[in-house]
Amino acid sequence: MSSYTELLKTRGVARIIAAQLTARFPFGMLSLAFLLHIEHTYDSYGVAGLVLAALSIGQAIAGPLTSRLMGVWGMRRVILLTMIVCAIAISGIALLPLSIPAAMSVAFVAGLTMPPIQPAVRTIYPKMVNSSQLTPLFSLDASAQEIIWVLGPVITTFVSIQIGTVWGILLAVAFLVGGGIWFLTSPELGRVRIPRSKRRLGAVLKKPPVLLATIVGFLLVATCAAIEAGVVATFGEGGAQAGIVLAIFAVGSLIGGLSLGHKPIGPWALARRMAIVFVGTALAAASLNIWWLAITLFIAGIGIAPALAVMFAIVSTSVRFSDTAEAYGWVGTGQLIGAAVGSALAGFLIDGVGAIGAFVVAAALALLGFLVPLLGKRFHPDLRGRDASPLPDTEPVQLTG
Repeated sequence: MSSYTELLKTRGVARIIAAQLTARFPFGMLSLAFLLHIEHTYDSYGVAGLVLAALSIGQAIAGPLTSRLMGVWGMRRVILLTMIVCAIAISGIALLPLSIPAAMSVAFVAGLTMPPIQPAVRTIYPKMVNSSQLTPLFSLDASAQEIIWVLGPVITTFVSIQIGTVWGILLAVAFLVGGGIWFLTSPELGRVRIPRSKRRLGAVLKKPPVLLATIVGFLLVATCAAIEAGVVATFGEGGAQAGIVLAIFAVGSLIGGLSLGHKPIGPWALARRMAIVFVGTALAAASLNIWWLAITLFIAGIGIAPALAVMFAIVSTSVRFSDTAEAYGWVGTGQLIGAAVGSALAGFLIDGVGAIGAFVVAAALALLGFLVPLLGKRFHPDLRGRDASPLPDTEPVQLTG
């Protein structure tokens, strides 16, 4: 823990982590809030899965585009514009009487304009700490974001059930706007400028580590989305059990990230972490008992934050600084498409065979998530004793502020 304490004492690190976590808090709320609201409105988990898929597809399309735009227009301008439009669209889902196609369209717009906070902050990190601190910082970030998944589902479930599903969504909007403003006022956004990339859009995917991280991220988040839908379907809307089980799932990830974050990243690192996710998820599919799900999903969660930290590190070390935002945008796109696929598959199987179907889907996705880095080991950089900073650009980057 001493390495994390030292990191948090570094100028600006604690503030920027807190600001971006607040701005991204809706990510731990919106899927569940939309699931509860749409299922309550249309009485169908399948429809809820379609709306969530539209949201995630919009985010997936936007990921590399808005990330790349930050190198053209600047981080603050892109984040402010997308935040405003996104907040309006999400509010529309909560407040307007929409048909199913209209709800999907508005959700798509909300996803398309989701502020690119994550690519921005992970592009800033290498400029805030020295090279030896970067990998632990990625681990700390991946672990800290589990606070979103610990508190988000609990808060969303409580507000949606006790007050109303509309207020569960509007609370997510409040975090989006409040956290976004806090992040936008952070001095680091003025001190670091992302240089305009000279490569065509998508060229970073030719880097094998970026492609590996994108595919595994897709499978990991698809697994989590299917688990989330399965837990909600298992316990319904009549109590807080769903939020509590999902919070335990996230606590496992938080503990795993802090425990494994200091481990050297060798070529087997991603496969080993995904193996933990698979074992826990496969066990979870055996029973829908609340205690069994809590224990097995805690085990599955132990691998999540460490796997994400490995993905961030292998991407960072494989691309030039001018391409980092776009690279993280593609990784985010893979994860969001995964959320769409996982939610949609789980939703339809829940309607067809019950909640157990969602956990079977999750186990199958987690198995693929283990096999891909296992078979793709040769594309995984060995970062033991290596600097995880991005490759320098060939010309100096001007700093402002």
